[in-house]
Amino acid sequence: MMTVHEVSRITGVSVRTLQYYDRIGLLSPSDRTEAGYRLYDGEALRALQEILLLRELRFPLREIGEIVSDPGFDRTKALDQQIGLLKLQKERLEGLIALAARMRKGEDERMSFKEFDRKKLDEYAERAKKQWGATDAYKEYEKKSGGRTEAEQDVLAARMMAIFGEFAAVRDKGPDSEEAHALVRKLQSFITENYYTCGDEILASLGRAYGCGGEFTENIDRSAGEGTGAFASACVEGYLRSKAGR
Repeated sequence: MMTVHEVSRITGVSVRTLQYYDRIGLLSPSDRTEAGYRLYDGEALRALQEILLLRELRFPLREIGEIVSDPGFDRTKALDQQIGLLKLQKERLEGLIALAARMRKGEDERMSFKEFDRKKLDEYAERAKKQWGATDAYKEYEKKSGGRTEAEQDVLAARMMAIFGEFAAVRDKGPDSEEAHALVRKLQSFITENYYTCGDEILASLGRAYGCGGEFTENIDRSAGEGTGAFASACVEGYLRSKAGR
C-alpha cells in the first residue's frame, strides 16, 4: 500500500488531483488508515494509469469514469492507441528539434512551418476518442451535439449557467428546500434534453463534481457567485436523499 503523497511522488499527479479524483468517484483509494489517510494498492495504480492514458487521448473526466467502469474496456487496445499517439508526438518533436537546429545555423531559409502542425496528432486523438467513446451517454451526447454550431453550444452553456444563477438566488432557503429541489429537477431535465440522459446515478456524480473544488466548481462560482457550486452540490445530494426516502 502507498500513501497519497507516495503515489503523487512516483506518478507526478498532484495530491490535490488525486483527492479530486476520489471526491468525484473516478479513483477511490484502496483503503484508509485509522486516521483516515488514503492508501493505494497496485490495482489502484493500474487504474490511475488508465485514467492518465485516456486523459492523453483528450477525454474529459466524466467520460473516463464511464469508460473504465465499462466491462468491455480493453486495456490492451487502449495501450496500442497510446503507443501510436506517442510515436506521432515523437515524430513531431524530432521535426521541431531539426527545425530549431537549422534556424540556429541560419540554414532554414524556406520559412517552414509544417513542423508546428498538430493536425496529425489532433486527428489521431479524435479517432481514438471516437473508438473509446462507446458508452451510451457519450453516444447520446455525440448524437445531440454533433450538428450544433459553436454559437449554439455557447447558448446552451449560458442557459445552464443561468440555472446555477437560480441556485444562487435561493441559497438563503437552504439545500433541502422545495425551491432548491425544483431547481435540481430543472437541471436534470435540461441535461437530459440537451446532452445525455441524466439518470440519478449520473446526477449524483455531477453533483459531487459541482462542489469538490475542481474545474466544475470554478466555472460555476465564476458565473453565479462564490459558493454556488458547493450549494448546488448540496442541493443535488439533498434531492436524491429525499427521493430515496420516499
